[in-house]
Amino acid sequence: MLKRFFLLLLSLAAFAAPAAAETIVVHAGRLITDASRPARGPSTITIVDGRIQGIADGHVAAPAGARLIDLSSRTVLPGLIDTHVHLSGDPGGDFWREAVESDEWWTLIGMKNAAVTLRAGFTTVRDLGSPQLVGFALSRGTSEGIILGPRIVSSGPAISIIGGHGDVTGFRPEVVEALAANNTCTGPLECAARVRQLARLGAQVIKFTATGGVLSQQARGLEAHFTDEEMRSIVVTAHSLGLKVAAHAHGARGIEAAARAGVDSIEHGTFADSRSIAAMRTSGSVFVPTMMALVGVREGLGRNIYTPVVETKIRETLEHLGRAARAARAAGVPVIFGTDAGVFPHGRNAEEFRMMVELVGMSPAEAIASATTGAARLLGLENEVGRIAPGMSADLIAVDGDPLADVRRLERVDFVMVRGRPVE
Repeated sequence: MLKRFFLLLLSLAAFAAPAAAETIVVHAGRLITDASRPARGPSTITIVDGRIQGIADGHVAAPAGARLIDLSSRTVLPGLIDTHVHLSGDPGGDFWREAVESDEWWTLIGMKNAAVTLRAGFTTVRDLGSPQLVGFALSRGTSEGIILGPRIVSSGPAISIIGGHGDVTGFRPEVVEALAANNTCTGPLECAARVRQLARLGAQVIKFTATGGVLSQQARGLEAHFTDEEMRSIVVTAHSLGLKVAAHAHGARGIEAAARAGVDSIEHGTFADSRSIAAMRTSGSVFVPTMMALVGVREGLGRNIYTPVVETKIRETLEHLGRAARAARAAGVPVIFGTDAGVFPHGRNAEEFRMMVELVGMSPAEAIASATTGAARLLGLENEVGRIAPGMSADLIAVDGDPLADVRRLERVDFVMVRGRPVE
């Protein structure tokens, strides 16, 4: 019955996949095929069965039977990638809701947010933390064209220490026991087992909470939670299974330890210092600063949204907005686009671009590259998305004006196509 219920819910949001060998021709006014290259003038993109077949200068007539999409007054560029979202979450401080809402409810919330995210121009996301099997269901749903949304790379629940950020906290012991998500571990062997269990369930990336968190109820600081041995066990096990690892990390020594363990990305990195940035550079870890997360929680201060414990931690982090990312970029650590959407309302993801330019010091082209080619490399999808080129998935967006001159143009996306399917 539960399976049938889910299938019914998913079908309500269905949008049709293109017929086999359907040909679509797009006329672009300006074309950014790769953010590291100059924009082209009027161009024609030919798409067959969801993949880009060719690009030509000028506006070439569509062949008989092909669908023509006229974007000749717009700038067309690759679909954007947000490497840190929580589709099944909406902003707020109601931590108790996990005790009263079902996974079916969180799936519905995720369906809503997936559609909002796609319409905002983000055709690929990495979902880093969702209840049980919710993220995996959403990923499959968008992949098969059953629901409207971006391509989703899902971690499922984040791996946590007992009582740490990512564990169920703030409830009576018997409630905690009932809510336990089996995502905690103690010691290297148990941590390796958690990675393997998530891989068995369908995780496409592993996330663990290397340090304390801002929005969890513990007032235990934002430094390292896992031991060095536990972190290494998580990373080595995940890599042996072909999975990349994202580490939630705020405190400098926790960041340094996660980087030494070999994580692929440091998420947030709020208090990164010279030692932790040097460790990231040595290990090859990239930095996903999620600055919009701090903007989002700042908007909720003083409104009885967060508990006093959480408000204290929010205020502790706010004065560091953008500093670590600027220092990391100056040191040669790649800074990649990610927002933590869900902490703030989904659909506002593109506001992160402004901060990457104004606070981190990127050019608009560098900021766009961080959300296209750079993000695609981090996700291991560089041969699938992030560029407009023959053989790539037809993930396109269109905006007014020139985003290479004014990156804020990306905050108003006029047209979206994902996997060759135009979003109506």
